[in-house]
Amino acid sequence: MLKLSLEALQIVDAIDRRGSFAKAGHELHKVPSTISYMVAKLEDDLGLQVFERNGPRILLTPAGRELLKQGRFLLKAALELEQRVQRVASGWETELAIGMDSMFSAFALRDDIAAFYEIAHSTRLRLLQEALSGTWEALLDRRVDLLVGVAGEGPAGGGYVARPIGQMRFVFAVAPHHPLAQHPGPLGRADLQEHRAIVVGDSARNMVGRTVGLLLGQDALTVPAMRLKFEFQLAGLGFGFLPEPCARAAIARGLLVEKEVEEARAPETFYVAWRSADDGAALRWWRERMQQGGLFARLCAALPGANPSEV
Repeated sequence: MLKLSLEALQIVDAIDRRGSFAKAGHELHKVPSTISYMVAKLEDDLGLQVFERNGPRILLTPAGRELLKQGRFLLKAALELEQRVQRVASGWETELAIGMDSMFSAFALRDDIAAFYEIAHSTRLRLLQEALSGTWEALLDRRVDLLVGVAGEGPAGGGYVARPIGQMRFVFAVAPHHPLAQHPGPLGRADLQEHRAIVVGDSARNMVGRTVGLLLGQDALTVPAMRLKFEFQLAGLGFGFLPEPCARAAIARGLLVEKEVEEARAPETFYVAWRSADDGAALRWWRERMQQGGLFARLCAALPGANPSEV
């Protein structure tokens, strides 16, 4: 009889990602006592220690790291098998996960979600947000089935289809009371190096993360989403490039000042993307819907601070 179960591997994975038994239990909808019992049973069955407990910190032992490394391959394979047989049985996926760059609000898809629920009664939707390379990684790692509003052309290696939906310009802006607001002429590297940048952190776990608008060795405030970046720049705590729909409305109201820089950020193309081998009924509905006109305008209109009439 196997001493290792997929449920136990899921628990080990969640503890490692979340950093505690309590947070893992919250993710898996289990009470902490159940998580503790499952870990203790796993360690007893295998005759080894999986976690080291050092006060509030929970760390994997060398054996635990190897268990999790190989176990994640099993979890991924089990998920793919489950999804495959469900699609064969009904044609409609039991769940569809849609990933978006944290720049955008998933609420922009509210009309699409309502339309989907009118025709799909057996498919649950799950919305996830990642940042920069983390969005592509989520697709390739099968954490999401469809990407909406993902930046860049994607990583090398293929295995996915990407369709452009629009292009966005970026504006360098600071608060009126920020020191750079009164600086004459275009801002160069030397001018920017002395001040703090506000950047959105890349959420990639394994892929090489992207860094946008940050100089080597520069002080930076890293935030998880564009909304926070926008708000911190309004507060004058740093500088950076903002999506044009965010910046223009704030500049018009006197909340931000646009500054010319020697190294401007190039416009960014955004895409919808999905794995080329996947073809469930729910995915087909969403990828066709997301390639209809007007999607990018709706995403931009929901950006923080944007004026919908100007998008």
